[in-house]
Amino acid sequence: MRILSFPEQATPLPLRVQVRELQEQAWPSPPGSPAPADAPSHDPALRPLSMLLVDEESTVLAALDILTKEIVHAGRRFAAGGLSTVVVGRVSRGQGYGRRLVAAARETMITGGLDLGLFTCDSELRAFYESAGWEVLPGAVLIGGTPEDPFPSDRPGFDKVTMAGFFSADARRAEASFRHSCIELYPGQIDKLW
Repeated sequence: MRILSFPEQATPLPLRVQVRELQEQAWPSPPGSPAPADAPSHDPALRPLSMLLVDEESTVLAALDILTKEIVHAGRRFAAGGLSTVVVGRVSRGQGYGRRLVAAARETMITGGLDLGLFTCDSELRAFYESAGWEVLPGAVLIGGTPEDPFPSDRPGFDKVTMAGFFSADARRAEASFRHSCIELYPGQIDKLW
């Protein structure tokens, strides 16, 4: 097995088709409206990087995207990234593929020079992400969407926790300011909470 990384739009079409099939398993589109495999899943302004775990026959076993942008928090600027569309094929679940890919994504963020990683997940997935090196950011609420149309992670009906990794020295010094706070992510209308 190997991990492949591509800017989302540069992912070879046969691999993108497989990723789209995995995403449809996890989050089915309304009948008659699945997106074409070559359509972007994310806002290009967030520089989506697709990471795929493939076997020897180039079958995609697990996939995710890393989205990045600069954020301002407590008066300081940070290069931030987050995980999006983390998916493992039904037949491949329970074999550690997702954990391996999520841990590799964390390392990619670190080596890519990001200050920190931030994303939300369903609370039932907390232990999974912790096992891949991420930590819960207590009391933190990510504010997605846009300043004009905010989309907070603590909205009614959501059962989310915020996961984080503080990579740079600046981010580690500022870590306390992220706990029990509202973090203005604002990734836009396409990736409301990446």
